[in-house]
Amino acid sequence: MPEFQTSPGMRDILPPESARWRKFVDVFAQVVQGAGYGQVISPLLEDLGVFQRIGDATDVVTKEMYDFVDKGGRHIALRPELTASICRAFVQHRPVTPWKIWYTGSQFRYEKPQRGRYRQFDQVGIEVLGADDPNLDVEIIALGWEFFHSLGLQQVKLLLNSLGEPADRAAYVEALKAYFEANVDALSDESKVTLQKNPLRVLDSKRPQDAALVAGAPKIAAFYSEGAAAHFAAVQAGLTSLGIPFTVESKLVRGLDYYRHTTFEYQGLTLDSAQNALGGGGRYDGLVESLGGPATAGVGFALGLDRTLLACDDESVFAPPATEVAVFVVDTTGGSEALAITTALRAVGVSADRAYENRSMKSQMKAADRSGATYAVIIGSNEVDAGTAVVRPLRAERTPDGEGTQITVPRTELIDHLRKAIS
Repeated sequence: MPEFQTSPGMRDILPPESARWRKFVDVFAQVVQGAGYGQVISPLLEDLGVFQRIGDATDVVTKEMYDFVDKGGRHIALRPELTASICRAFVQHRPVTPWKIWYTGSQFRYEKPQRGRYRQFDQVGIEVLGADDPNLDVEIIALGWEFFHSLGLQQVKLLLNSLGEPADRAAYVEALKAYFEANVDALSDESKVTLQKNPLRVLDSKRPQDAALVAGAPKIAAFYSEGAAAHFAAVQAGLTSLGIPFTVESKLVRGLDYYRHTTFEYQGLTLDSAQNALGGGGRYDGLVESLGGPATAGVGFALGLDRTLLACDDESVFAPPATEVAVFVVDTTGGSEALAITTALRAVGVSADRAYENRSMKSQMKAADRSGATYAVIIGSNEVDAGTAVVRPLRAERTPDGEGTQITVPRTELIDHLRKAIS
């Protein structure tokens, strides 16, 4: 057993899985940048107060943050989520609105590790600040839907709800509180505690003891104002016009005080029902104000990388990309020839690798085969004297003629020959 290992809930991402992570972000960037979203790269550390604004009634704030006092006496935290950081950046830099941005990166929460959930986890997401338009809600949701399909996922379900205007939400919270308090003896102990903090969060309970009460709870739709009902109807109409299927789920809420109007969640249908959320989001007000900015509408989502890749595995899509090189150089003259050839190949965009430590011809050919290269370039003393190189196809099915016959090529023509053969 090694003396040092990763901490609980942390892990190393090794090749080829690391290449899949990078490709995941690349696909997401392509989808959202095509809609005018620019990337924001936020610091991992923020003042603790930035995240306290997301709500003292949440476990993220009260139990899960990695926070400490730094050497300058500042109380800071590793970011547990990115929306608050984006709103802080908006207040600090005051960009032109609507501000359409996307992000990716690691977050940190001290919670029990589970399948698809780690203490250090990565997300991708988008936010738009400064526009209160139901068509924007539709665009946000549609971009998430498009991204999942770009990965090849088909078994994704979209849940949709609305929390209405702040006054609607406040009236609903009071109705929920009265309902659950009237039936408090039937609640689980955990939900009794949650009820005192935020009645909305009781609706999130997956405990069997709470199921019947949650199912019979008042529905938010009964509390919508005329404007809230119109906003939600417009979102549903927009999604329908785009052919995006959705299910209205009245229990889908956001427990933070600044959420209003649209809320949504993407679920992976191949995953266990208790841990099947791939990501979600909604429309929010008040967070920018709480960080010292002007009243600013916001809407966005965050998608979990780990859970989404588990869903990809279940559907056998979005496999790790090949990490094979195109050419492997076998040099039995000491290595300087391999250095020159691999450098020249890479300069023209052909991936190339080589062996080291002046290994035998047999050992280098084994390494060439393991590399997955399509061609081996073989250089020995005879080739150096003659100014040539031997090109040996290693994967006949990939070569233009399919014959797999090695040829001798003048060194002056080698790079151009390989570049054309690979292309």
